[in-house]
This record gives sequence, C-alpha cells and structure tokens, in this order.
Amino acid sequence: MQIEINDQTYEVTSEPDTPLLWVIRDELGLTGTKYGCGLAQCGACSVMVDGVVMRSCVTPLDSVEGAKITTIEAVEQDEIGQRVVEAWVARQVPQCGYCQSGQVMAATALLKETAHPSDEDIAAAMTNLCRCGTYNAITAAIRDVAGETREG
Repeated sequence: MQIEINDQTYEVTSEPDTPLLWVIRDELGLTGTKYGCGLAQCGACSVMVDGVVMRSCVTPLDSVEGAKITTIEAVEQDEIGQRVVEAWVARQVPQCGYCQSGQVMAATALLKETAHPSDEDIAAAMTNLCRCGTYNAITAAIRDVAGETREG
C-alpha cells in the first residue's frame, strides 16, 4: 500500500489494520509522533490527515490510503505550523516535552481552521493531555499566533 506522509509517498508493507502510529514510527522511522495511551485519549500520537487532527494510535492504515498525512517532522513546512513552533519556543511551553508534538499538531490544525479562536474554541480543540500541566502556556502560545496575546 502507498501512503503520503509529509509530501513524500511511501510504499508500506504493514497489514491494513495496523495503527497508523506504528507505520509512522516503526516502518518509516519518523519518531516525533509519540505513543501515549493507545486509546485515542491522550493525543501524544496526533497527526493531521487531510488537515484534520487525528489520533494515529487508533487510525487503521487502510483508512488513510490516498490521504495527505502530516507529522510533527513537517509541521514547520506550513506557515502556521512554523508560527506555532516559534510561539511554543518563545513561551517555553514544554516541560518534559513528551506530549508536545501532539499538542503542536492540534494547535496547528485549530489555527488553520480558525485564525482567531476564542477561549472556547481553544478549549474544545486542545483535548490532548499534558501530565506536566502546561495548559496555560499552550493557550498563551495559541493566542500569540492568533495575535491576541493576553496575560494570565
């Protein structure tokens, strides 16, 4: 089966029901996408499929055939993704950093869909878990990209 990841076409040999996460990490060696819970709850495995954020740990390989998949390795090739990463660095968002690739993917997808998200939009879109509790810094970074910097 062929899949397109980060603007490159790959011939993969995994079974059609293999979770996309394992194809990305194990077969293709793109290790920025992390395994967290395996239940689509934490979001560490978030990627974009045709611009929509998805949890790759529960997304079967055969469901993304013909789709354009973006992982953290290529998020900065997108103008908004680059701005998100810059805001993450400026706000020093990561603590341990484990969940942050998924957080960046979710924030990028949100900002591509809604350039100036409300607090409610941010809360609804940013459902990824962070055990370090960097939620305030994540929200501040998203506001920075949206041009709506607020203290607090």
